[in-house]
Amino acid sequence: MADRTDWPGEALVVAAQAGDLDSLTALVAGSHPNVRRFAHSLCASREDAEDAAQEALIILYRRIGMLRASGALASWMFRIVRNECLRRARLMPRERAPLPDTAVMSAEDEVLRRLEAGRVAEAIVALPADQRRVLIMRDVQGHSGRTAAEALGLSTAAMKSRLHRARAALQHTLGDTRAHH
Repeated sequence: MADRTDWPGEALVVAAQAGDLDSLTALVAGSHPNVRRFAHSLCASREDAEDAAQEALIILYRRIGMLRASGALASWMFRIVRNECLRRARLMPRERAPLPDTAVMSAEDEVLRRLEAGRVAEAIVALPADQRRVLIMRDVQGHSGRTAAEALGLSTAAMKSRLHRARAALQHTLGDTRAHH
């Protein structure tokens, strides 16, 4: 397992658990290199490793409150990555003969599935703080528009405007990144 000093500090974990969105974003970005290393050492293929790392970081975003001890981040993420790699290994034979509905995956779904978790995390971190907070509350944590607007002290119209700008900026950044591959 990774050296604990490579992981974000306990103070950051505690702040993220308390709901501080900047801390949550920094926690995910800071955890990414270790999560990716775990995935590459545990998964069968490079593609599975990237997908597992992305899934693990999404789980970290959405379920940080489930982490029992702030110092147990590394072992928690290791278990999540391991489980995701095992799940993907079990799915492999079935994916070779897809069901009709899974064969009709949209191009956008395929692109999103293949995006590296680090690029997404870096793109989110690069957003202005006001846009980042709205994007995380709506698209990552799944809060309703009204809840996000109230929590951020915004009108619904202002929240929607910031969310639109954040999504457009993220799409632009990620689109530019994909073009360089």
